[in-house]
Amino acid sequence: MVTRKHRRFVVTLPSTLVQRDQFRHKGSVRDLSAKGCRVESLISPFTGMQVSLLLQLPGESQPVKIENAAVRWCGSQGIGIEFLAVAEPEQARLGHFIQQLEKTAPGN
Repeated sequence: MVTRKHRRFVVTLPSTLVQRDQFRHKGSVRDLSAKGCRVESLISPFTGMQVSLLLQLPGESQPVKIENAAVRWCGSQGIGIEFLAVAEPEQARLGHFIQQLEKTAPGN
C-alpha cells in the first residue's frame, strides 16, 4: 500500500496543461491533492517536463493557475503532476476547495 503525504480526492475537473505559454492541452483532473493531481489527457508528455496547469473549480469563473508544476509520471492511468510552486492567492483557493472535499469525502 502506498502511503502519501497528502490525501487524494477523486474529482472530475476540467483543466488545461500549458507548456511554455505556447502549447495548451485540454484534460480532466481525476484526482487531486494539495501538492499534485492526476490528469487524463490525449498528450503523452515526458517525465520531468515543466508545465503550468489551469484548474477550473466548480462555481468559479477563473481557473486556479498552478504556475510551476512537473510531470512525475505518464502512463495508461493518465499524467501525474506535482505542484512545485503555487502563488499564495491560488494556493488559498485550492486549499479552500480541498477543505470542502475533506468535509464531504467518505469516511469523514
